[in-house]
Amino acid sequence: MSEDAPLLVRREGAVARLVLNRPEKRNALNAELVDALKDALRAADVDAEVRVVAVEGAGADFCSGADLSALRKIAGASAMENLEDVDALAELFQLPRRMGKPVVALVRGRALAGGCGLATACDLVLAAESAQFGYPEVRIGFVPAMVMAILRRNVSEKRAFELIVRGAPVSAAEAERIGLVNHVFPDDRFDAEAGAFLGELAERSASAVQLSKRLLYNSDGMTFDAALRAGADVNVVARMTEDLQAGVARFLERGRGGGR
Repeated sequence: MSEDAPLLVRREGAVARLVLNRPEKRNALNAELVDALKDALRAADVDAEVRVVAVEGAGADFCSGADLSALRKIAGASAMENLEDVDALAELFQLPRRMGKPVVALVRGRALAGGCGLATACDLVLAAESAQFGYPEVRIGFVPAMVMAILRRNVSEKRAFELIVRGAPVSAAEAERIGLVNHVFPDDRFDAEAGAFLGELAERSASAVQLSKRLLYNSDGMTFDAALRAGADVNVVARMTEDLQAGVARFLERGRGGGR
């Protein structure tokens, strides 16, 4: 793959790292990058050797949202052209949630507008201490409409409202406090800490992670009884997996070794 491509795909063991590669544009999203990212996510999900997918940005920033050419296109496009563009972007935000493998956003620098939405659409978010997150769309009279569904599932209603209508960025520490971010690491240790996190996640049972992810997201909106029933069904499936059987055998062997 050319180093000039809008998206770079790198493999580190069982981790596929998808690198937004438009650093001169703060990795702003255009049609080419969106399409490449969707293709790479789909490919990683069906690759048996991949356990974890990471999304990150080349250069100083994660992603600044739509680039200027995309904004110009929005302003001059017809209703049908805008609908096609919106559908393509919506699919990108849906993909991480639909995938069987965990998708982790690695955020350095700024994650703004659609870039913040992309990070939040991932299953997990790791941030460098100096990272910033925000939805500044309101400042140009726009609405962070599609990403609102994602944001609302990550933070409280009042926090979501403030982020949307003020349009002010928040620090990584504040983003972690309100639930946008899972972990914040010092800038000088971010690469090492994030790499260790990804490596540890890749060691987890692939079947258990996939079943857990599917159950968690599918239970969204279910009644308590329906969610409990769905959990019972997944429990039965998990009991029959090779990973579970091997894990129980190891646990029992350790117990015998300890004289229990």
